[in-house]
Amino acid sequence: MRVTEAAIEPIDSTFTWRDRLLWWRVRWGIGRMSFAVTPGLYALNDPTPESDVFVTANYRMSVDHLRRALVGRKAWILVLDTKGINVWCAAGKGSFGTDELVKRIVETGLARQVSHTKLILPQLGGVGVDAGEVGNLTGFMVRYGPVRAADLSAYIDAGYKATDDMRRVRFDLADRAALVPVEIVNAGKFIVPAMAILFVLSGVSLSGFSVATMLSQGVAAVLALGLAWLAGTVAGPLLLPWLPGRMLSLKGAMAALALIGLFSLRVLPGLTGALDLAAFWLVVPAIASFIMMNFTGATPYTSPSGVRLEMRRSVPLQAICAVAALLLWLAQRVVEVV
Repeated sequence: MRVTEAAIEPIDSTFTWRDRLLWWRVRWGIGRMSFAVTPGLYALNDPTPESDVFVTANYRMSVDHLRRALVGRKAWILVLDTKGINVWCAAGKGSFGTDELVKRIVETGLARQVSHTKLILPQLGGVGVDAGEVGNLTGFMVRYGPVRAADLSAYIDAGYKATDDMRRVRFDLADRAALVPVEIVNAGKFIVPAMAILFVLSGVSLSGFSVATMLSQGVAAVLALGLAWLAGTVAGPLLLPWLPGRMLSLKGAMAALALIGLFSLRVLPGLTGALDLAAFWLVVPAIASFIMMNFTGATPYTSPSGVRLEMRRSVPLQAICAVAALLLWLAQRVVEVV
């Protein structure tokens, strides 16, 4: 079968205001699922046949990080079709893998563009690629670069050798903070409607519906869900290394309990009785715990098997707490009428 080579697109390391705007939008979950570039071979800063070949995913942020790290350097960038997913996640799912890499090498005619047989892959893509198989099928030798694209220049200048620090997977405060906006948006998709529903239900009792009751008691319900939202999307991620336990669900619950203690003087007086208070202490940690589990795909704190085990243990308990809290909250409405 004859393979038609795709066109090679020239790019540079310039990062414009438009690029920054697109990044900001994606950080807030706007257009995140379509933030991708066309797979293929890209010529960065007018490379020569001797220039290095770097392999990455077609998630645009992955490509942008790579080209920005290579300012002043000529390079070829081979972009794999990972369905718009970053390198780490795509490697785990198999789309950043041996078959896709071999396919792109052949389709782009890479062997005719360069005079060497070296490929530099991101370290986090190693789980999806069989280097020996790539070599057998294409003749190209796979070499793994550092974890972070920002270390590439130092890696190259050191003779393509990575230090222990370059090999270390970190999830620092800045990394965690960068994920906060999209987590706020994602959790808000179910938290905000739940706030609205509970606010309205606060005015319902056996004697009918009261706007005054809704306004006086609905605030406590909204604050409870808001506190859980804040704990699971902001406090939990930012305080991650210092929260007790290893499971993210437990860390989320601990973050919620810490916020409850911090804000209790302002929130608790808005509750109308013992049943409301019990519901509050149950639902806030449960929801924050559930939200925090979304970070299982974004941290080095967990493994695939650990994620499955955590979900089996945590989700039933979270559901029981949430249902119990709702029943207690509704019971409080009945008790007040009786």
